Amino acid sequence: MTEPVVPARRPDDEWVTELLGRRPRGSFEVVARRPDGQPVVLRNSPFLDDGTPMPTLYWLCDPRLVVAVSRLEADGGVDRAEADVDPVELDDSHDRYERRRDVSVTAAGRPPQAPRPSGGVGGTRRGVKCLHTHLAWHLVGGDDPVGRWTVARLDSRLIDDVSIEPSEVHS
Repeated sequence: MTEPVVPARRPDDEWVTELLGRRPRGSFEVVARRPDGQPVVLRNSPFLDDGTPMPTLYWLCDPRLVVAVSRLEADGGVDRAEADVDPVELDDSHDRYERRRDVSVTAAGRPPQAPRPSGGVGGTRRGVKCLHTHLAWHLVGGDDPVGRWTVARLDSRLIDDVSIEPSEVHS
């Protein structure tokens, strides 16, 4: 009996370059994937290679999800989400995201003269700025109310097969 042949997984930097349409400008880890290995969510370094702060810790890069969420945004989704979710829960989500990013700032070390990234989800302190960033964080366990709101409006087939990397743990 022969062992089944498992296809080699593409290197993450190739996947991400293709998905972004450019080379990433900072380091990242893939924290959620499709079964074929395609990245869905990236966890970015808090600083780009040139020292510029990167407030968007979690980045949605799956093309089908990006398009679906962009359609929600184009249809007034940002304002609707902000009106629909509990503002206290949203503020708590921003605070937890900021604490999580601050841990990565400490681990990465801040480059000389670089300002510290600030704000919550997507770099904002209040309200909703971008459904993509809320969804990305929610998909990897951030328990974000806007991420939940977004999931409820998406075709479930877009997220049913997303798996979170075991190393991604939230407190």
